[in-house]
Amino acid sequence: MSQAPGRLTQRDIARLAGVSQTTVSLVLNNRPDAARIAPETRERVLRVIRETGYAADPLARRMLKQLNQILGVFTYEPVFPSTSADFYYPFLRGIEESAEESGCDLLLFTSAPVQDGLRRIFHENNRLRVADGCVLLGREIPAAELSRLVAEEYPFVCVGRRDDADGRAVPYVGADYVAATAEQVDRARASGHERFAFVGPGAGAESSADRLAGFRRAAGEDAPQVGVEVPEPADRLERILDAGATAVFVDFLSDAVELTHAAHARGLRIPEDLSVIALGDPTTPVEAPYAYTGFTIPRQEMGRQAVELLTQMLHGQAPVTQRLLACRPVQGGTLAPPPRR
Repeated sequence: MSQAPGRLTQRDIARLAGVSQTTVSLVLNNRPDAARIAPETRERVLRVIRETGYAADPLARRMLKQLNQILGVFTYEPVFPSTSADFYYPFLRGIEESAEESGCDLLLFTSAPVQDGLRRIFHENNRLRVADGCVLLGREIPAAELSRLVAEEYPFVCVGRRDDADGRAVPYVGADYVAATAEQVDRARASGHERFAFVGPGAGAESSADRLAGFRRAAGEDAPQVGVEVPEPADRLERILDAGATAVFVDFLSDAVELTHAAHARGLRIPEDLSVIALGDPTTPVEAPYAYTGFTIPRQEMGRQAVELLTQMLHGQAPVTQRLLACRPVQGGTLAPPPRR
């Protein structure tokens, strides 16, 4: 079969198959009224498409409100390539598995320029519209970009809880850090602890704010927080001990490890003299001296459900939805009854 020169159009396919352009459009887009096309005619059109290698222009199909079966993935921090030990790996694995199940291809957006140390999804050469929708990953996502995505009604789902944008709901699948952190405080209290401390920023990223909120809910508003204003682990430990805390809850595992080393240098034992609870998985590879008590984040399931939610939104099967998944408690070995005074 002779192939038309240059980029093939639906008109070319119609001419080669001996049918109307409308028939080609019906077959390509699998519209409900395509059922009236004779099976032999449909097969003739599909044979021409296979033999010529025709591919519909994705932008044109989007204008017609058709789906390309392409989902974008945008990360605000560089995460590729990722190893199985990387924090983002389970998210990406869940995204890939769910996309495969839904019959979609993934398109990784990598051309975004870095501004102030962070990628920006909107720039003069962005290709968002090539994809039907996009999954967004990042510890912090600029509110202005979320607002624009919502305003332009571009389909997207964030991995991780996000604040609303200009009063409009931002779709996400996140981890319930508030409940998970509060559960760990209650667990320490059940072990006999009465005074607690929190180590972490408690602001900036929603995940940090949620951990502090869960700590406050269970430990009380007066329980001390040691944040970024005290950068040295030894100074942080001093603040904790001055407050009389016997159980400390740490946002980042790396900070928990540094705090542990500072305690050892002071002659304190973990957990006999001080219990240390890590609030989630490590964001960077770290050699931990203990299997820390705390919880693990359902990262793979978050990625999987983000794609599931996005495909449902694209097919009109779900409104803008916000999901929080439960974290799994980890027994660990860094929580024990408080020392006797």
